[in-house]
Amino acid sequence: MRDDERTRCGMTEVVRTRAELAGRRAELTGTVAVVMTMGALHTGHESLLRAARERADHVLATIFVNPLQFGPNEDFDRYPRTLDTDLEVCRRAGVDLVFAPPRAEMYPYGEPTVRVDPGVPGGDLEGGSRPGFFEGVLTVVLKLFHLVQPDLAFFGEKDYQQLTLIRRMVRDLDVPVEIVGVPTVRESDGLALSSRNRYLSPEQRRAALLLSAALQAGVAAAEAGADGEGVLAAGHRVFADAPADVRLDYLALTNPDLEPGPENGPARLLVAAWVGDTRLIDNLAVELGPNPLSALNA
Repeated sequence: MRDDERTRCGMTEVVRTRAELAGRRAELTGTVAVVMTMGALHTGHESLLRAARERADHVLATIFVNPLQFGPNEDFDRYPRTLDTDLEVCRRAGVDLVFAPPRAEMYPYGEPTVRVDPGVPGGDLEGGSRPGFFEGVLTVVLKLFHLVQPDLAFFGEKDYQQLTLIRRMVRDLDVPVEIVGVPTVRESDGLALSSRNRYLSPEQRRAALLLSAALQAGVAAAEAGADGEGVLAAGHRVFADAPADVRLDYLALTNPDLEPGPENGPARLLVAAWVGDTRLIDNLAVELGPNPLSALNA
């Protein structure tokens, strides 16, 4: 391989083509883990990379802003591209290899006409608000699984529906990869870390705390003995006096598999809201007592 086809940054090597990736992957022995990202890396991504580092002999990161998962009026063009900073995060976390392909390398024949259908579960929550989103996510994830051939893949729980659907895809299509979920990383005030947080003004940043506050209110209600309806009501009350530029998309309570749940036990409370022009999501685990659990409820 020519030197001009391979970029080395400290101990983290960067490759941009399928051929380069295949050549380097063939040289790796032992357990290989992958963390898939769209770049704009933050401490939450670093926690994924470090979790992978603890379990694998080799850690690969992918950096690719996937056009398939952006709708026509979403933020593909303005999504932050910060490769130099991203590589520093990767070096710090001990990543061995970064695959950062251009669009034509990932989709050499144009956008694929054959895509992964997320099924009925992909049409709720994020799928309901962002038609085609999970089709785009699962398609690029499956392509990257084929290209990287990892043993382990690490995904954050902040994108809980995405994590759940990737697990189902791997199970249903017999993909030989273990999916590992990593807890959400938060700021000291509770805001979930997100690459989109950088879009927020200081005032919007404060308003964004309503998402985590609603979740925490729901968890507190459950701990006080509220049923599913009470949990949702507690969360909705937090948004009752929201600023004008904050719009709740959904607040939903499901079982851990994002299906209507049992009368008690583990559940998941999920929220999505617009803060100005920025759409944010978050979720928390909830433990319900012996009361009916509400299914999806916008």
